[in-house]
Amino acid sequence: MIEIDGSYLEGGGQILRTACSLSAVLKIPCHIKNIRKNRPKPGLKTQHLLGIRSLAKLCNTRLIGDKLNSEEIFFYPGETKARELTIKIPTAGSITLILQTLMLPALFANSSKKQTPVIVTFDGGATDTFFAPTIDYTRLVLLEILSKLGIKDIDIKILNRGFYPEGGAKVRVKISPVSKILPLNLIERGKLKKIQIISGASIKLKHNQVAERQLNSAKSIIEKITSNIETQVEYYPSLSTGSQINIVGWFENTVIGSDNLGKIGKPAEQVGKEVAMQFLEEFESNATLDRYLADQILPYISLASESSTISVSRITKHCKTNLWVIEKFIQGKFKISEVKNIIKFIPATATESLDRTNCKKARL
Repeated sequence: MIEIDGSYLEGGGQILRTACSLSAVLKIPCHIKNIRKNRPKPGLKTQHLLGIRSLAKLCNTRLIGDKLNSEEIFFYPGETKARELTIKIPTAGSITLILQTLMLPALFANSSKKQTPVIVTFDGGATDTFFAPTIDYTRLVLLEILSKLGIKDIDIKILNRGFYPEGGAKVRVKISPVSKILPLNLIERGKLKKIQIISGASIKLKHNQVAERQLNSAKSIIEKITSNIETQVEYYPSLSTGSQINIVGWFENTVIGSDNLGKIGKPAEQVGKEVAMQFLEEFESNATLDRYLADQILPYISLASESSTISVSRITKHCKTNLWVIEKFIQGKFKISEVKNIIKFIPATATESLDRTNCKKARL
């Protein structure tokens, strides 16, 4: 059993998500203590409970300690089976963070029928909320980079948007299995192809043109980089009033992004300016992965059979925390250069492969 101290470094929910996800894939039980110890209100919250309980259902797990505010769980994974899951979220819990728990194990789900996908329906929750990636960032940036690892068939359909505090979103996700994960070697971006700006808001904000104001503010800054800018404005019904904006840079070899959310009392122009300045910082780093994606992609490349090398705009505390958790489960090693912001993964052996056949046999 792998022992994980949830207070290490960043000490947040990412430790829980990564540990349980890898535990499910590798069939290695884990014990996590001090869960979210470095947060103002430690322990499992509704969002975390829903994530690990849904994962437990997906992979026939025996789960001990899954109670609200619990700071300790035992996770004993079984066989992961392709199935349909419906996750009801009564709060504005982040759909994208729950997806982080489920996506990797779902890629290795077994089925009596070849290539049967895992289908997850979220009923409630937030597509766009604080301290989590927006659903558009997940669709456009994360899924694009995952396709470079041979993970090409994950489909996210947004049926209803949800914002804090009511949530009320509805999202359907289809995750098709893969036989293996390919290595990722991204050091050079290549030429910039285009920049995409998507700005959206609740329909209640349409009369104030909130989405247009966010977009125009961001665009006025991004125009300093290129004139090849695609824009999109959206309004949608939602239980709570909210807005979001995403900027995505498409290059020959990679994609980078930044996102931001509206907030009561904050002008739409400020929301747009902030996301544009964040994007400019990522753009000027010349890295192939932005700082927000770096820690998300690490569990995937740790399961590739060959070495991977990526450049990131910044090696954050989130990133270092995830590296630490992942190395608890795998035999390979990560090497980082904080001078050049390069992360390299070296597998235990050049021929080791985590396909669905030998994935069951993987052990420390």
